[in-house]
Amino acid sequence: QVRLVESGGGLVQPGGSLKLSCVTSGKMSTTNVMGWYRQAPGQQRELVAAISAGGETAKYSDSAKSRFTISRDNTKNTVYLHMNSLQVDDTGVYFCNSDVEPYSGHYYPRGSWGQGTQVTVSS
Repeated sequence: QVRLVESGGGLVQPGGSLKLSCVTSGKMSTTNVMGWYRQAPGQQRELVAAISAGGETAKYSDSAKSRFTISRDNTKNTVYLHMNSLQVDDTGVYFCNSDVEPYSGHYYPRGSWGQGTQVTVSS
């Protein structure tokens, strides 16, 4: 079973930036779409960004478009999420998933979850 460890979260002021990392144990599948999800307090986990197996294409939520960039390095078994121009609404626990299934415009997390990393945007 793939184990994932997220890191890079923290407290940042509005307008700031953070870079999240998700390292997978063992060899990261080069056939899986992977994704970052956010869970705000009292809310369901929702997709922030997903990236194709080879890293060529990415999908973003409307709120993440133009501010966030997802990338992956399969040689380092790592997926990244670069977040710029952070807003208070970006606050939450960020999780990565090892196997995301795109279907009919939605992205369903099917694989393992990490423990998450807390992002707090506050002045």
